[in-house]
Amino acid sequence: MTSQPPQAPRAEAANEPLVSHYDAVLLDLDGTVYKGAQPIDGAVETVERIRKEGLPLRFVTNNASKAPETVAEHLRDIGFAAEPDEVETSAQSGAALLAELVPADSVVLVLGTDALADEVRGVGMRVVRTVDPEPPVAVIQGHSPTTAWGDLAEACLAIRAGATWVSCNLDPTLPTERGELPGNGSMVAALRSATSRQPQVAGKPAPDQFRRAAAAAQATRPLVIGDRLDTDIAGACAAEYDSLLVLSGVTAPHEVLAAPEDQRPQYLGATMAAAFEPAATLAVGPQEGWQVEVSDDALAVEGDGTPLSLLRALCLPAWESGITDVRPRGEGANRAARSLQLPDIDYR
Repeated sequence: MTSQPPQAPRAEAANEPLVSHYDAVLLDLDGTVYKGAQPIDGAVETVERIRKEGLPLRFVTNNASKAPETVAEHLRDIGFAAEPDEVETSAQSGAALLAELVPADSVVLVLGTDALADEVRGVGMRVVRTVDPEPPVAVIQGHSPTTAWGDLAEACLAIRAGATWVSCNLDPTLPTERGELPGNGSMVAALRSATSRQPQVAGKPAPDQFRRAAAAAQATRPLVIGDRLDTDIAGACAAEYDSLLVLSGVTAPHEVLAAPEDQRPQYLGATMAAAFEPAATLAVGPQEGWQVEVSDDALAVEGDGTPLSLLRALCLPAWESGITDVRPRGEGANRAARSLQLPDIDYR
């Protein structure tokens, strides 16, 4: 199956902002809105502008370590207007999934923060932190900066004894202002290795977290904006929502060219501020000024334009052919390809 470009906007709407084609915006946080305590360039202004347009907005985060109230407070502290009911965390999604899998009043071992434990209690479960004296019937795991070997050991015993295992997310890293640090997925990997079991995943890329957020916003056609292919974009694909991938977080241009079919965005932008650029400009597909030819071993490209327009032009040929090596021809193509830092470029 080959990937298809997004539906072209009608001619009279070609220059309208991307967000004008949707009834809500679902925003990832880490790497999209902020990195740690630092807002991404233009993010505060973009959130304000979305609100002025009257669009419902939801902050959808795979971080399960904080309560919605705490997430909203952090957003306000760094300059964003935000309310707790606009926040959808993977802890909430994890607790909701848990309630579907085990009976009410079940004993659940929580491997994570007190905020995650509160969500589990909120769906009618009894929270424990060890396997004694009452063996848990389920384990729920979310990111906590204080998780230690002893915590993993208790979860390991419960999982090996047959407890249902729910992970709030599988993010291997967590973006911060200091760089990429271990995320919940790295801790999950330790328990996978120790138990030979696989958890059921509640957060992105599973679709339910986005669907819950869309329902809360009373939206039927939301736009997802995120920086990770394997969570934000994959989750949008699973929920059948359009997505704008931004390059302000962890995804590099060469990774976009190699994206598997279930991780391919409809639109590409530098930051979330791109939401107010024309939809036709942001859409993955042929771009004015670029000519791309597929050969046996490379994508030969010539022309001139911005680096991001080149990346948008390269995506469909790369996805359809499976070829990701790029062969720029001429000064303009060389300059744009170098700016994208594409590896193994055959410069001509």
